[in-house]
Amino acid sequence: MNYLGVGVSPAIVIAGNSKTKVIDRKVRVTELILRCLVCVLALVAAILIATDVQVREIFTIQKKAKFTDMKALVFVVVVNGIAAAYSLVQAVRCVVGMMKESVLFSKPLAWAIFSGDQAVAYLCVAGIAASAQSAAFAKLGEPELQWMQICNMYEKFCNQVGQGIATALLASIGMVLVSCISAFGLFRLYGGSKVRQSSRW
Repeated sequence: MNYLGVGVSPAIVIAGNSKTKVIDRKVRVTELILRCLVCVLALVAAILIATDVQVREIFTIQKKAKFTDMKALVFVVVVNGIAAAYSLVQAVRCVVGMMKESVLFSKPLAWAIFSGDQAVAYLCVAGIAASAQSAAFAKLGEPELQWMQICNMYEKFCNQVGQGIATALLASIGMVLVSCISAFGLFRLYGGSKVRQSSRW
């Protein structure tokens, strides 16, 4: 085994380079698909929750349930809006990078993408955790604190919010996978010199 490349067959080097390019292309395509999915899912989740309204009449008094009544749902809508916009920008970057294969994926850019992906992924997971807890209180209530089961009164509202939270959960899973890909893209730049030379996005 020779680490300096002396005595290595040119055919082996060419085969290794072509294999690396195939892996790079698969990673880029996977990243693009995931970012597009996250963008669509996060946008759908935000729209489902933000447009959810139900009006009920209780003793001649109209009560309206909307997402702004629960701060956790407001947080989820904002987070998913950010995730959708961020994913759209990154998807455009992926398309441009795939069209211009000669563009070198630099370390500062890799760090910026990695940091952005990590921040958005954490925000999405935090939003899901907060909304899941609020949804549990709305569905099950809390007898010890005399909190009633809101979903018994606003069933349509709760169903649509549940659909929005489920969609947001899928978006957050996709964002976590994207952050893993960006971590792979970053840390491979710190590998051997061959990896650094062949790292193109």
